Amino acid sequence: MNSNCWAQCITLKSGLAACRGAFPRVASPFITRYYLWMNFVQREKYSRQILFPGIGEEGQEKLLNSSAVIVGCGALGSMVASLLVRAGVGRLRIIDRDFVEPSNLQRQSLFDESDAREGLPKAIAAARRLRDINSDILVEPHIADLASGNAPELLDGFNLILDGADNFETRLLVNDFSVSAGVPWIYAAVLGSYGLTMTILPAQTACLACLREGYEAASPVEEATCDTIGVLNAAVGVIASLEAAEALKILSGHPEALHHRLLSFDIWTGRSQFLRIPRRPDCRACVHHQFRWLEGRDQPHVTMCGRNSVQIHERRRQLDLVVLADRLRGVAQDVRQNSFLLRFRVPPCELTVFPDGRAIITGTQDPALARSLYARFLGA
Repeated sequence: MNSNCWAQCITLKSGLAACRGAFPRVASPFITRYYLWMNFVQREKYSRQILFPGIGEEGQEKLLNSSAVIVGCGALGSMVASLLVRAGVGRLRIIDRDFVEPSNLQRQSLFDESDAREGLPKAIAAARRLRDINSDILVEPHIADLASGNAPELLDGFNLILDGADNFETRLLVNDFSVSAGVPWIYAAVLGSYGLTMTILPAQTACLACLREGYEAASPVEEATCDTIGVLNAAVGVIASLEAAEALKILSGHPEALHHRLLSFDIWTGRSQFLRIPRRPDCRACVHHQFRWLEGRDQPHVTMCGRNSVQIHERRRQLDLVVLADRLRGVAQDVRQNSFLLRFRVPPCELTVFPDGRAIITGTQDPALARSLYARFLGA
């Protein structure tokens, strides 16, 4: 390229930067970018994806103007988030209640050792990394435990919901919201070497309640936990890729390409299964519109994946973590506090406390002991 061509490219790039400064982002559920068409830099960035006939330039522009929310940013959620941000999904919200630990690093691709040392909330650490990957994308981290009281606020206004959760209570809550609001979502889960995924289109396909509540036998993912059989990162990669591919079909405007099946894979044995799941005529969610999880009638009891722990929900209070840390330093061990959480030890347990009053008590599965420790150190 000669010097005149380089000068023209530099001028173009400067002009685009000026345009970005003149027109700030619009944080609307439906308009997530400065403009509705791709610029020169973006065409180059996404050029290999645009060449794929299933996406093309029109599909890429739809991706850049689309939005998705990921519930949970552990193994699946972090990998799916990376794939969607790299693909150019314009607005991505990440909802996660947990913090980074060393045991996460084997399979949770957005985090590193420094995140674990700092004890950063996963949503915050993920957002920082994703913004470094693609500055085009609006990334919204939310440190929160999804529940019936906050689900409409956190999930409303997005084109698609993606599953990165670690428990079926949260998934059934997402399913209730999805069916009630008419928003598609993608169910996915991984444990050991086995994983499965299914795309759910309200009023068109079976929902998670059709699948889970219609059969007596539990799936392998329900019967075991990360504590008992572990999880392979390669299994996470397979299911996350399938989940992201389905998301790209929806967000780029190609729902006709969806496979409409429950896909399951065991990467260790090489076995796979593809099942068409029919809608149940008596489904309490997608037929009778009984949304008991969304209405709060089934309060979830959550055991955290990978740890012996209990979570206490106290959202009606706000805590000053700086004041609380000062008060605890004389009575608790190893008190650590940052802008997002407070952590301290009361052997044999460790408590992690969030500003909204929520706490995770690690080292017990006894809810009574967890509640006692909460009341003792944080008040009623």
